[in-house]
Amino acid sequence: MKKVLVACGNGIATSTVVAMKIREACEENGINVNVNQCKLLEVSSKVSDYDLLVTTGKFTGAEVNIPVIGAISLLTGIGEEETIKEIINALK
Repeated sequence: MKKVLVACGNGIATSTVVAMKIREACEENGINVNVNQCKLLEVSSKVSDYDLLVTTGKFTGAEVNIPVIGAISLLTGIGEEETIKEIINALK
């Protein structure tokens, strides 16, 4: 099972929307995934247990050793398809 951490400013509203879209896309692509949410400020303390970090805001925290994908497009709809493909490819 792949683990995805979705981070936004407060870890509630926008990350919930993005997490839901990631779960749906993974299900459609046959990827078993566990998606969790957090605040951008919490990333450094949580990210070590994950395979992918997806953010809805600018992440300027500590260096992470996993792929990081900016997903503002999953909120705006502009470039959403490309971002979903990038996420799916990172998890395969």
